[in-house]
Amino acid sequence: MTLPVPQEKEVLAYTVREAYMEVFPTDTIEAKLDVLEPGSYVAVTCSPTKGVDVTLDMCERLALRGFKVVPHIAAKMVRDKAHLREIIAHLNDLPIISIFVPGGDADQPIGDYDTALSLLRDIAELDHKFTEIGVAAHPEGHPVASDEELLKSLLQKQELANYLVTQMCFDADVLGAWLHSIRQAGVHLPAWIGLPGVADRGALFKTSLRIGVGDSLRYLKRNPRVAARLMLSNEYRPDELLLDLAPYLADRDCNIKGHHIYCFNQVEKTEHWRHAFLEGMN
Repeated sequence: MTLPVPQEKEVLAYTVREAYMEVFPTDTIEAKLDVLEPGSYVAVTCSPTKGVDVTLDMCERLALRGFKVVPHIAAKMVRDKAHLREIIAHLNDLPIISIFVPGGDADQPIGDYDTALSLLRDIAELDHKFTEIGVAAHPEGHPVASDEELLKSLLQKQELANYLVTQMCFDADVLGAWLHSIRQAGVHLPAWIGLPGVADRGALFKTSLRIGVGDSLRYLKRNPRVAARLMLSNEYRPDELLLDLAPYLADRDCNIKGHHIYCFNQVEKTEHWRHAFLEGMN
């Protein structure tokens, strides 16, 4: 592989080492996490079909195993302020100091909260021990919100949070341009880049279409060499994307802190890839 210049290489290696994985709760995922280093960060999603309680129960078990767990508390999955108090009380009893607050994938909220911002405002009024509160960001737009609405929301949410996680994106230049634009607009939250991990091609495309990664799919059309590699292989690996990201990782104006890996529960494959990628940089 073609390596970045030394400064970029150093930052790239650091962010890959410090990357953390997002998993969704299933009956088999907990055993798969044994491959991770002790004390690793693990984010646990909140499914619109399973609800927040399944997420909380899994987070409790993982936290007691020593993982640094980041529960997703999807706004649309919280019924009301009383339910929110129960969630916060549950988490306050656990060694968990970080949460991620997305709006959620459900078509309709189950209760009073239809946006992450509305939930964040009520979280701010409650006693909790969270020192890290993250919010979602959308470099390639959102299926039901305009770019102007997304920027306004980010500016409001940064008063109640202290980091952002981007949606999955395949184009480093799209990410870099978006980061520069939101910094100029006044969004200063440190960014964790949503990185596709080692993933089955079909699952990757299905998720991309669901979350609205339109520009990235158009990028693949404009770059048939990249698209051809995806079609020839059953797996996607983010090596080239990371190398393309290296200049932005080293750009302080972008304020990138690391990577949030969407591993599609392919924890072992993604962890083995990560170690191989780092070895290849030596």
